[in-house]
Amino acid sequence: MAIRYGCFFSYAHGRHELMRRFKTALADALRCYLEPHFDNEDELFIDTEQLGGGDDLDRKIARAMCESVCMILIYTPKYEAHAYTRREHAAMRLLEAERAAWYPLPGHLIIPVIMTRHPDSLPPQITDSSFYVDFSHFTMATSDLKSNPDFLPDIEKMVSRIARHYHYQKKHTPPGHDCNQFVLPDVPPEWRAVPNLTFPKK
Repeated sequence: MAIRYGCFFSYAHGRHELMRRFKTALADALRCYLEPHFDNEDELFIDTEQLGGGDDLDRKIARAMCESVCMILIYTPKYEAHAYTRREHAAMRLLEAERAAWYPLPGHLIIPVIMTRHPDSLPPQITDSSFYVDFSHFTMATSDLKSNPDFLPDIEKMVSRIARHYHYQKKHTPPGHDCNQFVLPDVPPEWRAVPNLTFPKK
């Protein structure tokens, strides 16, 4: 396995400006602060930037995840509603289990970033993480993230976690490890019970 990316961005695509702006602002901040830690690797893998229309999506996504140090999971209620994003989460959990046999993990490989909270609660897939950051106060009025004192402490914590994994993986990845062998798992179940909307019969 050759590390090619610092983080794989996992997120539900949005049609409107808030979701697009949040993803772009977060990516910009992470690129700025991750760059000094890496050699020649790209800081991020973002599907809209690195995949073309004719690509074998599943194969390209699986390989990019395997070649990434960590995953940044941008959580919105839409994220857990989409089968493909839940599948990406399950795939990174498999990679985490594999890498746990290589070195003592300093933390989970999935770093959840809360953009929008679910009206009921965050799912355990997020809250069970040893570390997640809550950026749900980001709005269209927020200038940026990379120089915003409200967000910088959490950005720095994220960068520190990613950098630690990066150096562990460079040192401990088995020689000849082949990311072409990694495939995405089946779509996992929904993260919360689907409410029964049928009315009781009289």
